[in-house]
Amino acid sequence: MSDRVRLDLALEQRGLVQSRARARDAVLRGTVTINGAPAAKPSQMVGPGDSIALDDPAGGYVSRAALKLIAGLDAGGIAVAGKVCLDVGASTGGFTQVLAERGAAKIYAVDVGRDQLHPQLQALGNVESLEGLNARDLTDRIIREPIDLLVCDVSFVSVTKVLGAPLALCRPGADAVILIKPQFEVGRDNIGKGGIVTDAAAIARARDDVVAFLARAGWSLRQALPSPISGGGGNKEIVALFRCG
Repeated sequence: MSDRVRLDLALEQRGLVQSRARARDAVLRGTVTINGAPAAKPSQMVGPGDSIALDDPAGGYVSRAALKLIAGLDAGGIAVAGKVCLDVGASTGGFTQVLAERGAAKIYAVDVGRDQLHPQLQALGNVESLEGLNARDLTDRIIREPIDLLVCDVSFVSVTKVLGAPLALCRPGADAVILIKPQFEVGRDNIGKGGIVTDAAAIARARDDVVAFLARAGWSLRQALPSPISGGGGNKEIVALFRCG
């Protein structure tokens, strides 16, 4: 019987990644080598004698999404240290982890799901997990201090349906880093095979609709840049930076 296994399984078995899903993603982003050569695909077969190396900037984070927030913060020169932050769509906590590492004074991690935030983040004294809570239901009775920095990464819903209440909790001059996912903004008619949006005009309209929504709430677009990594399904996402007032 052969002792060769798939590369994504080998990465997990050797403790180089947290899951096969993370392994697949790392391979597809070109961060894995086998015996010094770039890995071809997650299903590539490897044996015990093969040297597998991982050089993944997302490797130290609980979610690859961390790279998206890092790109936005760095592009906009947005400082985090000492700020009160609100993470909408926190999930496992990729964004929350970045905020914590950069010195946030307080992070409210909000997600409609439950039992998702990574235990290492739940244990941090400056992180308050608000799981099982729809961001649309946030009020100043739940969050009793003005927000300095709002970050958002939500799925299966338009950000325009979610952000009304969170935006109202931010102080004048606050910053926001919003991930715009075209597949959840353009409508079913503009989604192609495999859930991928390829129509550039539809993507532009989605971005413009989000910008207009925030403008009506008193926020101005500072910058919009392509996400450094694609969405889980391969969609091209947009990291948008806004300022209140």
